[in-house]
Amino acid sequence: MPTPTSPPVRSRLPLVAILSGAGISTDSGIPDYRGPNGVWRRDPDAEKLVTYDHYMNDPRIRRRSWRMRRDLQALEAGPNAAHLAVTDLERSGVPVRVITQNVDGLHQRAGMPDRKVLELHGSARTVVCTVCHVRGPMSEALARLEAGEEDPRCAACGGVLKPGTVMFGERLDPEVLGQALAVTKACEVFVAVGTSLQVQPAAGLAGVAADHGARLVIVNAEETPYDDLADEVVREPIGTALPRLLRQLRP
Repeated sequence: MPTPTSPPVRSRLPLVAILSGAGISTDSGIPDYRGPNGVWRRDPDAEKLVTYDHYMNDPRIRRRSWRMRRDLQALEAGPNAAHLAVTDLERSGVPVRVITQNVDGLHQRAGMPDRKVLELHGSARTVVCTVCHVRGPMSEALARLEAGEEDPRCAACGGVLKPGTVMFGERLDPEVLGQALAVTKACEVFVAVGTSLQVQPAAGLAGVAADHGARLVIVNAEETPYDDLADEVVREPIGTALPRLLRQLRP
């Protein structure tokens, strides 16, 4: 009689968590903040434009903030090779979760499902009223700016509109942060890419990953406070280094 054979045992693929910062989007034409040519280094006062108290209490800051968003044209940016490499890894069958400090939505535009992207700092593609909390698309607010409104107000109640991003002085969404922490504790590979790992609590996720036994890889142009904990540190350009690194994780 033929000997019954067991079905082949498939090895479980490791969960990969990717923490992305501004550096992953510079190849898309969106400037970073703390890099050598970052926004904060070129214009320290620019940080006031995304600080909640300054934004809410100083109409001049608010008008400058709106002009900055119009001039950056971040909504026109498209994903680059690094964003696409993350999506390619997810489509290869590897379980991938993206935890991003970015607000540009480029991971989703590259094809990552919304449910697999945790936006710690919100989204620049939306606006929210600070009074009635109604939300709307940023594109409509920028169109009003082009039409001559220097400080667009909420169409529903007249309250101050702000971008749907978490400004300095605001708390992160505890639910999103909790999900990010759970992913970090469960992953077996944690890749921090394009982030200075200086802004808490997002930066602390790298330490949490290492403490829970994940392989920690840091891809960033400059040193970070967590380099000593990393299993691998890559200083090469992100647009070439990340795709090569993620190809090694495919089944």
